[in-house]
Amino acid sequence: MKGKRSAVFAVLILMILLTACTKESVDAGIAVEKSSGQIYLYGEMHGNKLIYEKELELWKDYYDRLGMRHLFVEMPYYTAEFLNLWMKTEDDTILSEVYRDWEGTAVHTEDTIDFYKSIKEQCPETIFHGTDVGHQYFSTGERYLAYLRENGMEESEQYILVEENMKQGKEFYSNADDVYRENALVSNFIREFDALNGADIMGIYGADHTNIEKMVYNTSNEPSMAKQLHEYYGKNLYTEDISLLALDIEPLAYEGIIVNEKEYQAAYFGKQDLSAILPQYQYREFWLLENAYEDFKDCTKTGNVLPYNNYLMKIEVGQIYLVQYTLADGSAQKEIHRADGNMWQGLEITEEIVVE
Repeated sequence: MKGKRSAVFAVLILMILLTACTKESVDAGIAVEKSSGQIYLYGEMHGNKLIYEKELELWKDYYDRLGMRHLFVEMPYYTAEFLNLWMKTEDDTILSEVYRDWEGTAVHTEDTIDFYKSIKEQCPETIFHGTDVGHQYFSTGERYLAYLRENGMEESEQYILVEENMKQGKEFYSNADDVYRENALVSNFIREFDALNGADIMGIYGADHTNIEKMVYNTSNEPSMAKQLHEYYGKNLYTEDISLLALDIEPLAYEGIIVNEKEYQAAYFGKQDLSAILPQYQYREFWLLENAYEDFKDCTKTGNVLPYNNYLMKIEVGQIYLVQYTLADGSAQKEIHRADGNMWQGLEITEEIVVE
């Protein structure tokens, strides 16, 4: 019965979201019929050069061969609108300002800048659609509102959408509510997509959002963005996880790490910023403990799992991994994970083990 109740609740939540989305669309004078267009979603690891190269290749193919022009991205509505303004300018002032606002996030890299510049150069008619909650509402959001006021657009649909998007950001960061964010991603996506009246689109989102089999991060009964969109659009939705392309890297360093009074040679693979998506954390770091599996193969599992696409490197079955989280207050949490080749919600995972 518990599984049935969860499914019913998920459907009810989706119906509420769609009703709200439709009402907002009617008020704003937007077409509200369900779009018949095709949706091609690609799950990424943020800020990675290899992923950007693949996404550019995919988008250029859709752009040139199929005539697509609408690219959906995991960013706020107003950030995408700034990028659309930048696409029509001759300099990179707007892009530089948006990039500055991304400081401290996974996309604050030169590879990100190069990716967007390549889109402008090779696919100049691209129109960005941002469907995330209002990240950087205090900087990018306020600056876009100022732009609209300067141009006498206080009564415009854009102004209303920006204010609503900023409210979403404030709500998310006030409560660190991943379920709220996921549902907002869905309602924002549907609003933008259905307004296109049948146009086909490509979307780029973190892999956690694009897996049809997955639930929301850190929950067991709330469906992911893709799962909810699949419920709504059915076979019109195609998804593919390309995040693992980013994991074919060499260790950055080697060091000795002591676990259970035994020292292991550990390969260090780097640091991943979490502050933008999980405000209670700063970042996490990853190590592979070499030749450690036999020592930990019988340890009890805690029930905590970590999908392969959360790591910065390729995961091998029969290995032990150390994941260390640094929290917002500067304290640290260590987890030891074992790769047994198991699955969870359609994803390959490592599982945390109890180490005395």
